[in-house]
Amino acid sequence: MAEGRDVQWVEVTEGQDGQRVDNFLMTRIKGAPRALIYRIVRKGEVRVNKKRVKPDTRLAVGVLVRIPPLKLSPREAVREVSDNLRNLLAGSVLVEGRDWLVINKPAGLAVHGGSGVKIGLIEALRQVREDLDFLELVHRLDRDTSGCLLLAKSRPALLALNEALKQQQMDKRYLALVAGRWPARRDYVAARLDRYTLANGERRVRVDPAGKVSRTRFAVREAFPRVTLLEAEPVTGRTHQIRVHAAHAGHPLLGDDKYASRDSQRLSESLGVTRLFLHAESLSFPEPTSGRPVQIKAPLPDELQAVLARARRDA
Repeated sequence: MAEGRDVQWVEVTEGQDGQRVDNFLMTRIKGAPRALIYRIVRKGEVRVNKKRVKPDTRLAVGVLVRIPPLKLSPREAVREVSDNLRNLLAGSVLVEGRDWLVINKPAGLAVHGGSGVKIGLIEALRQVREDLDFLELVHRLDRDTSGCLLLAKSRPALLALNEALKQQQMDKRYLALVAGRWPARRDYVAARLDRYTLANGERRVRVDPAGKVSRTRFAVREAFPRVTLLEAEPVTGRTHQIRVHAAHAGHPLLGDDKYASRDSQRLSESLGVTRLFLHAESLSFPEPTSGRPVQIKAPLPDELQAVLARARRDA
């Protein structure tokens, strides 16, 4: 194979051992969308020790990865992180360990790009943290949800944290403001959830007996005449789970543009809710190397604090 001047041969380090080829390339090729990564791998432009590979091929320490020269068109390139977003993310790290970090995700920022989103948190953070060879999401938050988001800085840490998540050794608690008075006796919602797509391509979730088993624990934090502040603990991790379970129980989240009722929309307007009132308040997990428990909290954003202040004045 004739090599051009800009072809790179990159040696895989210990921190990248076991990483998938596509994720390795996403980190190395700044601004490349995943579709382009798949295309150059499929065409054989990416080689590992001079052999063709698949996107899910796992890398080993010491192998050489051929990365072809790429010129991204403005239409397909991932947007370069703006100075405002760079500063916001740099100041949003709550706690950082040797091989993990927890960031206080801002509301309105998708965790990854795609489906019309030019840049997500993970793509932006990889640009901000150029010192890291490996950075992957351990779990996800909805675009409109704020709060604790865990990322791994090495593959061994990612595997350990994924196992902790699978074994329910990771505790995630959310704050949600819902319409109406939540019954104190109702502390658990178990309703199967099924994902579907609207005609415009938007993804939604609904309660369906044929859906996946889904469970959420709820506890009343503070009760007001017209709304209730809940602590929500998702036992399972389905898309939009807290939002759909609360709506199914007759108490939609305020500021929810997907699962609102007329009453909840009116309440949102009267309390000046400008975004989804769902915040990942706390996260606890076993530290990947030592196993010691780590507990982290993200403060409630100012705009949500202001909503609670107005609700208290109404009481």
